[in-house]
Amino acid sequence: MAYDLKNVFYLDTSATVTKGTGGSGSAQLDLSAYIDPIARGRTKGTGLAIYKTYYSITNVEDANEVAPEPSETGAMSYGLIAGAGLGDNATGTIQIPAGAFTFDASNQLLVSAGNFYGMASGATTTPIGMEYIMPSKDVPYVIVRDNVCLQYNVATSAQFESNTTLAVRMECAQITLDQATLNQLLRTQTV
Repeated sequence: MAYDLKNVFYLDTSATVTKGTGGSGSAQLDLSAYIDPIARGRTKGTGLAIYKTYYSITNVEDANEVAPEPSETGAMSYGLIAGAGLGDNATGTIQIPAGAFTFDASNQLLVSAGNFYGMASGATTTPIGMEYIMPSKDVPYVIVRDNVCLQYNVATSAQFESNTTLAVRMECAQITLDQATLNQLLRTQTV
């Protein structure tokens, strides 16, 4: 499970945060090509080790897709949830169930999470995107479910003034897992 540059590749997904709308949205990434949680005979199960995540937040309405404007009032929480199975949902169209889908550090399905505050949101004088939960090269988050969801929640009182793209890139590698580790991961990643 050690970080090995020759085995690392990138996966990414993105969601459009709709302007003038509060609430939750999601974008689901299918991982079934990289994961096989069933060990067969001498063949071990495989999982997807996430070593690092990188988030970007850009203004869709600008031709150059630049950072949000200084007048941006939007504020949101966002994160990657293993095995959530939420699908692709526009801002404000889904009700996220409490518990397994929260951006709380005690959530065992949470791969990474962060917050964003626009300059005009009243929380900051510069746009801030802050990742507060993240995997590492030394201790990656290993996914053994067939999907991961980029989920976000826009504050009802701080909606975005422009359509905005929330994107994530995952630095990952396919790894083999012994039966005991695989069983433990399957238990902790049950929704």
